[in-house]
Amino acid sequence: MATEAKKIERVILNPDGSATVRLRHVRLSYPALFQMRGMKNDPEKKAFGASFLFPRDGAKDPNKNTEISLKALRHSIAVGLKGVNPGQDRVCVRSGAAKADKEGYGPDVVYIAAKTKKRPIVVDVDNSPLAEEDGKPYAGCYVNATVRFWVQNNSYGKRVNAQLKAVQFCADGEPFGEGSVDPDEEFETSAAGEFGGSESNTDLL
Repeated sequence: MATEAKKIERVILNPDGSATVRLRHVRLSYPALFQMRGMKNDPEKKAFGASFLFPRDGAKDPNKNTEISLKALRHSIAVGLKGVNPGQDRVCVRSGAAKADKEGYGPDVVYIAAKTKKRPIVVDVDNSPLAEEDGKPYAGCYVNATVRFWVQNNSYGKRVNAQLKAVQFCADGEPFGEGSVDPDEEFETSAAGEFGGSESNTDLL
């Protein structure tokens, strides 16, 4: 078993099955970056969070976000879950097909939903800090983001979750007319957890 982290492109694969992924020029959806929001099944349990959308077809994404996300996901499943794929609804990298009725989603889109109990770093294109009153990042704009995949394997079940670490505004986009919370994207994690297989894309998405 590897004892040191391995860096491949914009992914750091850790020996415990976790992985740090740096997403580039992805679309921001349902952001809660400055104010915590309540969880679907427990409104009193709050977290910061956001979803990040990018093309499923690598040919349409020069930043290879799907490729590196699946590389990290396979690592988490292989190492952290001993090769047991928990299923599409229990991993943080998901197909947008099930949300085709929501703006920005669809079968040609992949998204990562990430959460954290600690307020994430949020900066502008020049790395200067951003505050809520700056009006960005906003749903529909383009951002760079750092997320950490972590493995849950306990009495609450097997999952690969994503912890949100940092968001950088990078470009304007057509704003989404969405509400602040998408209940379909909220999924339970271990009470002790921190919101913090196959080589085929179709097997994981």
